[in-house]
Amino acid sequence: MAATRFALIVLDGLGDRPHPDTGGRSPIEAAATPNLDALVARGAIGLVTVVGPGIAPESDAGVFALLGYDPVTDSPGRGVLEALGVGITLAAGDVALRLNFATSDGAGAILDSRVGRTLTTEQSRALADSLTRADLVADQNVHAEVRATVGHRGVLWLHPTDGRALSFEISNSDPFYEKVGGMGQARTVTEPRSLPIHPLDASESAARTAQVLQAFLDRAGAVLAGHTVNARRAMAGQKVANALLVRNAGGVPAKPPKSFEALHGRAGIAVTEMPVERGIARCLGLGDTFVGPMGADRDGGFAERARVTLDALQKAPFVYLHLKGPDEPGHDGNARAKQAVVEAIDRSFFGPFLAGVDWGSTRVAVTADHATPCILKGHSDDPVPLILAGADVPAAPPSGKFGEPLAARGALGSHRGREVVDLLLGRSVAGR
Repeated sequence: MAATRFALIVLDGLGDRPHPDTGGRSPIEAAATPNLDALVARGAIGLVTVVGPGIAPESDAGVFALLGYDPVTDSPGRGVLEALGVGITLAAGDVALRLNFATSDGAGAILDSRVGRTLTTEQSRALADSLTRADLVADQNVHAEVRATVGHRGVLWLHPTDGRALSFEISNSDPFYEKVGGMGQARTVTEPRSLPIHPLDASESAARTAQVLQAFLDRAGAVLAGHTVNARRAMAGQKVANALLVRNAGGVPAKPPKSFEALHGRAGIAVTEMPVERGIARCLGLGDTFVGPMGADRDGGFAERARVTLDALQKAPFVYLHLKGPDEPGHDGNARAKQAVVEAIDRSFFGPFLAGVDWGSTRVAVTADHATPCILKGHSDDPVPLILAGADVPAAPPSGKFGEPLAARGALGSHRGREVVDLLLGRSVAGR
């Protein structure tokens, strides 16, 4: 039977490198993955360079590429996508940026860009509300709102109150990421310090926006330092959220990207966990099925995502699912934890999902939006595995243990991220 249903399953930060804590193998190769191994045997495996050689993309850029877009020219920017994901409606002339609460030494050095991963969403909301109420750049005719999202993450929304449009052609203060058009890419930093904001073009609006944003960041420190959330964290021996890192400014695009349906001729549904992926779904006109961040019951959460994805495949011909799991232990440099997450995904997501798929009419692609090697504690440009299996996909050698070495010698070969959706939909990679 010809395929009529298509699932793109993106495992955030899956790709990795050999690590001593996992016996000289990558955490993925070391993991017990009987269900992914069976999926490889059913179809074909290869490698994907998600954006391009030398480019270590952020998740939003990686997903744009995997969905068939150019993240540099088609994406409105991480800030806009995060804003869309939490229901912020930007007006023309507004600017939005992705924000991290961070821990600083008070002199610009960044001690932890994620506050030790212990800042709760409730705490970040309290900090965000105080920053918004302070209206820190009202004297510059700009209202600044901070919207907390999940844990240490948030959105900074700058809205001019004098009718003079702001510009998103401004740099990042976050030293770990660089802005290239609408795309963010990771940078390698040995001694991280918060970066000064500067304009990226010669316009008056960019110069003004850079000045406004720098003033906001400079003034935010006093609000954060005096907050009861941080006083209580310090008393408990926890890292304090006394700094802000912002990146990838964006605004209302002059020319929005084509919807997924307009580009590919198929309607789709996105099953997502984090605001940025929800923002991508809304930006590209995909149906919005938001399951939210993973709770304490990891296996139960993956099983629920399998159920929701199978249900979505009954409602739409295309489903994009994003699983955050492997990325965080990659950033933390914890190879054993990443191995355990991959095993949980194989056991509790792929077990029930593969058992519930109608293989006569469904084609499945499994890949990653980028690699997050534990040895680097950050994103890299390493190629990531790609499995293609299901209707009309003949089994192709080799089969065996799922992982990077098997993918490197797989019959599917090597591809760019923008080719994945064409492969999944059964088109020539040059078919559009």
